[in-house]
Amino acid sequence: MVELENPEVMRRVISLVSAILERVSETNDLNGRFGPQRISVFHGLIRPSISIQSYLDRIFTYANCSPSCLIVAYIYLDRFSEKQPFFPISSFNVHRLIITSVMVSAKFMDDLFYNNAFYAKVGGISTMEMNMLEMDFLFGLGFELNVTPTTFYSYCSCIHKEIWLQHPPFLPPTSSIHNNLGPDQDLHFRTSDDEPAHRQQQLVV
Repeated sequence: MVELENPEVMRRVISLVSAILERVSETNDLNGRFGPQRISVFHGLIRPSISIQSYLDRIFTYANCSPSCLIVAYIYLDRFSEKQPFFPISSFNVHRLIITSVMVSAKFMDDLFYNNAFYAKVGGISTMEMNMLEMDFLFGLGFELNVTPTTFYSYCSCIHKEIWLQHPPFLPPTSSIHNNLGPDQDLHFRTSDDEPAHRQQQLVV
């Protein structure tokens, strides 16, 4: 995806994804006060002091992932939230989910990538914990790592549209992604109070 190679565009994508994850986390934090939630290996005892955006910035600064990795990592998080409805994304687990999803995405997408020990150091956790998080994340996804071009560009289209609405001078609506895709698909994450028909009540971009 050519546009993601633009550092300014990539910065805005990170900002947008961070804002979505923060909104979902805050919503689930609030919902969690009114009912019990299961604790997973991604759950920390305290909320990390670093913001979601700063954490993503740190990962992409040091890990040198391809721009497409962020989109695929986002898709993995969305997929994980659908398959694991009893483990909603919250401020207690979002950072570990982010570092794990990016690492798994890099391994699947990039020809060259850093090992688990490096990602553990970047993410501020131990290598042993990083290994454990990776395994749980893969099982949580059902090892469904493949992302079709249609799915990838659908997510790109939604992100592109949102960024263009915020910054129209830099992302004209006549770009190739905007023109070549069909109807946009909403990006969503399941919140802890969703019912089985959660797709009817989504947090959307």
